[in-house]
Amino acid sequence: MTDRLGFGSKLSARAAAAAAALLAASSGFAAVYVTLGRPDNAAQAPLAVPVAEPGAAAEPTGVARPGAMAAFVARKDPEALPEIRFQDADGRDRTLADWHGKVVLLNLWATWCLPCRKEMPALDRLQASLGSDAFQVVAISVDRTGVPGAKKFLEETKTQHLALYADPTARLTSTLRVAGLPATLLIDKDGREVGRLLGPAEWDGEEAKRLIQSAIR
Repeated sequence: MTDRLGFGSKLSARAAAAAAALLAASSGFAAVYVTLGRPDNAAQAPLAVPVAEPGAAAEPTGVARPGAMAAFVARKDPEALPEIRFQDADGRDRTLADWHGKVVLLNLWATWCLPCRKEMPALDRLQASLGSDAFQVVAISVDRTGVPGAKKFLEETKTQHLALYADPTARLTSTLRVAGLPATLLIDKDGREVGRLLGPAEWDGEEAKRLIQSAIR
C-alpha cells in the first residue's frame, strides 16, 4: 500500500508540474509579474495566470511583437474601454475622458509590487522624453494605501515626471480585466485600447517609443 501511494503521489506531482509548465508556456509571461489576490486587494478574485477576457475571441486578437515589446499584445481593432474613475494627488475624481485627444499609456501598479518598483523609473523617463500635448503616461496605484501610499512610493523611486494617481478601491484591475501587476494599456486618442502588456517592460527603450509614436501618428 505504501509503494502504491508513493507511486501515485509521484504521478500526481509530475502531472501538476506538467500542467504548470503548460500554463506558463501558453501565457508567455506568467512569471514576470505579480498576480493579484493579496490582502490589500481582497475584493479582487485571485488569479494565477493571465486569462482570456470575457467576450474575447478564442483566437488571439493581436500578435506578440519581437524584442523588448515581445509581451505586448495588440488588438486587431481598437476596443472601447469601460468608464474608470480614480483620484489625483488632491483627491479629485478623474476619468480617461480627461485625456481625450491624447494617446495614453495607462499603467496599473501597487506599492507592494516589486516589479512595479523596478519598472517605474523607465515610465518616468518615458514621460520626460515623449510627454506632450499628444501623449502622456498615466500611472495609477491600485492598492488600499491610496494617495498617501502612492506619494511615498513615488518619492522612494525618485519619480519626477509622472503625476500621482490612485484608486484606493482597487477596482480598476477587475474593471479592466487585469490579472496581475504591473499592467500597461496603450490607449488611442479616442480612449480605445490599442493593446496591452502584462509585466514590467523597458518603456523608455526604442521599441517602446516606436510603438507609442505609431499610435500618436
